[in-house]
Amino acid sequence: MKILFSPSEAKNPTSTGDIFSKNSFIFPNLFEARKNILLQYKDYIANASQEDLIKLFGTKKQNVIDYYTNNIFKQNTSKVINRYSGVAFEYLKYSNLKEKEKKYIDKNVLIFSNLFGPILAGDSGLPDYKLKQGAKINNLNIEKYYNENFSKELDEFLKDDDILDLRAGFYEKFYKINKPYITMKFVKNDKVVSHWAKAYRGIILNLLAKNHIQSFDELLNLQINNLSIIEIKEQKNKKEILYEII
Repeated sequence: MKILFSPSEAKNPTSTGDIFSKNSFIFPNLFEARKNILLQYKDYIANASQEDLIKLFGTKKQNVIDYYTNNIFKQNTSKVINRYSGVAFEYLKYSNLKEKEKKYIDKNVLIFSNLFGPILAGDSGLPDYKLKQGAKINNLNIEKYYNENFSKELDEFLKDDDILDLRAGFYEKFYKINKPYITMKFVKNDKVVSHWAKAYRGIILNLLAKNHIQSFDELLNLQINNLSIIEIKEQKNKKEILYEII
């Protein structure tokens, strides 16, 4: 099973690897296409006004702005799954997993970075970067760019696996799934939740790794504490599991 996942705004600043290269990420044959976005990001930062940088990074804190204006091509890196530190990643508790469980995450979780595009959790070379969700670089639609340039490779990569899409809505723009897949929604008191949805995505990813889930059938039989399936909706290729938080 392959799991599509969102990144997080929060990052772990610790870097233990060298600068990234062609072989740092999945789809090395598309590195030049990925590099094109990164060059535009670097050049934009070099020439941006203070107001533009505030919009790009989503912060007015000068020390943060100064930190992220450094040349991304010269920054040390870390393994992708170790870079992100938001709510979902806190609840995943990757560092507490056994080696076999970590390998499951490394090989099967695709994270859709709003700057680097689709990358594997186990990819080796992700620098600490900052780009506010939905921010534009010279009016470039980054999600559309990755959709147009990476979808064919993603189709090929995912063709033999069942797919669980745990991405937040914005990141669905980076790639449209062209085969049957499962997604999930979480409700409490008849309202769709957002913060707790992030937490449960991490919890579910943790359980997938611990149980080495490989198929839709195994997923549907997975027992998740404090969640109860109240409805399963099907529309074309999409099967949406509606969970109630209890």
